Amino acid sequence: MSSSRLPDKMMADLNGRPVIAWVVKAANAICGIDEVVVATSDDKSDDAIEKWCKNNKTECYRGSLDDVLRRFANAAEKYDADIIMRITGDCPLLDPAICSQLLQLLLRTNSDYASNCTIATWPDGLDCEVFTKRALKIADKEANKTEYREHVTGFIHKNRHRFKVETMPCPLPCLQGERWTLDNPEDLEFLRQVTKNLPDGKISSYIDVLNILDANPSLRKINTDIKRNEGLEKTKNLEKKTPITNFNNSTEFLKEAEKYIPLGSQTFSKSRVQYPVGHAPLFITHGNGGHVCDIDGNEYIDLVCGLLPVVLGYNDADVNYAIRSQLNNGIIFSQSSDLEARLAKKICEIIPCAQMVRFGKNGTDATSAAIRLARAYTGRDNVMVCGYHGWQDWYIGSTVRNKGVPADVSKLTHKVPYNDLEYIEKKLKEAPDSFAALIMEPMNVEEPKDGYFDDLKALLHKYGALLIFDETITGFRYSLGGAQELFGVKPDLATFGKAMGNGMPISAVVGRKDVMMEMENVFFSGTFGGETLSIVAALAVIEKMQTEPVLQKIWQMGRYLKENVSSLIVKHDLEKVVLLKGKDPWVVVSFIAYEDVTAEAIKTMWQKEMIANGVLTIGSHNICYGHSQADMDKVVAAYDNALSKIAESLKGGNFKQDIGCAVLEPVFKVR
Repeated sequence: MSSSRLPDKMMADLNGRPVIAWVVKAANAICGIDEVVVATSDDKSDDAIEKWCKNNKTECYRGSLDDVLRRFANAAEKYDADIIMRITGDCPLLDPAICSQLLQLLLRTNSDYASNCTIATWPDGLDCEVFTKRALKIADKEANKTEYREHVTGFIHKNRHRFKVETMPCPLPCLQGERWTLDNPEDLEFLRQVTKNLPDGKISSYIDVLNILDANPSLRKINTDIKRNEGLEKTKNLEKKTPITNFNNSTEFLKEAEKYIPLGSQTFSKSRVQYPVGHAPLFITHGNGGHVCDIDGNEYIDLVCGLLPVVLGYNDADVNYAIRSQLNNGIIFSQSSDLEARLAKKICEIIPCAQMVRFGKNGTDATSAAIRLARAYTGRDNVMVCGYHGWQDWYIGSTVRNKGVPADVSKLTHKVPYNDLEYIEKKLKEAPDSFAALIMEPMNVEEPKDGYFDDLKALLHKYGALLIFDETITGFRYSLGGAQELFGVKPDLATFGKAMGNGMPISAVVGRKDVMMEMENVFFSGTFGGETLSIVAALAVIEKMQTEPVLQKIWQMGRYLKENVSSLIVKHDLEKVVLLKGKDPWVVVSFIAYEDVTAEAIKTMWQKEMIANGVLTIGSHNICYGHSQADMDKVVAAYDNALSKIAESLKGGNFKQDIGCAVLEPVFKVR
């Protein structure tokens, strides 16, 4: 009743009945519920709720206005409830069938918590959570954030290392944008119009409401512009910011993981060698939008995004729906599926150089296939590389991480600098009939010179070599067609991956038909190349990028962050120490040594401080569609704190003592 946006909303009239009557009637129809209790506050403004409950023979429990978690815990204790279902008073169109299913999900999976709203797939206004008394008591005892105390269950579903959590997604697609909740005057008007069309006395199902809205689509416009979970976001923004210091579970679990896994991780860049152990998370439990939570229950704005695959955001509803739908048909078959040709055709439509396509599972699959293809097409063995291209022998043998690579293999790979045509021409002249191709990242931290790509392509062709773009990062990020579309150049071959499936393992090598046809003789074959879940995920990513302003937002957010951080670098007089390089949607943060303080030491302090301020990063701005403007503002604030500490420590002359942890060393450097 004390809502600032819509006071007395629980007693507002909906088709002749107060809102609370709609909610309580739906609650009483949920299968498996023993008793319905209205848990309201002891504030005077909620006296009307208690009076209504008394007049309508409904139990009412009153407790703290602000500490809603304690209110629920005390109510559960009073009514001796082993299982608690939480439905909020702002959901008058609640569907009892959904709540009944959710209760069964908790019971049949022996979970601590189940919900249909931790991931947005249902209409806003059908929210339901069910949890055990044990989980509620632990949360009440340990939760110390205002967000957790006010919104009850955040501590439980964010600490998934401790609690078993289940989610029940909506079986119908594209309903997450529907708004059926009650929080503003526009919502009340919307609900009044909808309830006019519901049969008197009938408890509605969400299908009934959908049918009404489909028959009267103008109703959706009444409240369509209101942001989902506005109250929760407001609470988070008002929360007093305290540094994250608890990484105990990560540190302890690393010991367990390293008993069975070298480095405790499958990926160098996700392991302890890239993070200050004891001052950073090392294990993630779940993600949503542009955020992730670690096994200590800490939440971060994620600027790593899985090392760039997560371009839409974690748990994107449309990608997840595509995966769930295909899962019912099958994951892998004994022959190719039609989905492979559908995706290949779509890629040929959007990527300038693509005339034919083959799929892999990661970027290294695609780049290795492209190199083998170029060697087969030209009949030559030597290749030039410019950038990072994966872990296979042909590339990694050219780096300092070349242990285990035969020297004869390493000799066939030649590093060349970016933007330096003279150097490349010199290499070609020295061995005019030896080079099969140059594979390169079309851009990472340095802008191409005017005419560079056209001149480069002509030079390579003059000597019978191919131009290969490694667009594992730039594809589906710089533009839908990659950097080649942005810069207006067609390489002979190109490779794509990462963002292609929003986290699902899929990559592609594409290019000229005459070159790609060599695939009929070149052996590039894998059991899981046609795995269907990743293919439908890629189709969903492409469709979303074609129908929503995904790339526009990524560029916009990246530009905002780059401009504001650049101003902070000037503010803290660190222009000669911290540099931002690259295009807006993927900016690399570079550090320069200061007197006797190494660049690596400065980066370590920066990373440590950013993480303490709730931003997960390894040194770049990996923006995703799920990030919000509020996220970017929090990242800027974290930067301000981190750069302030760096500047103060550099001037104070005690940097090595101030850093407080071991200095991180790069695996190897290519950018």
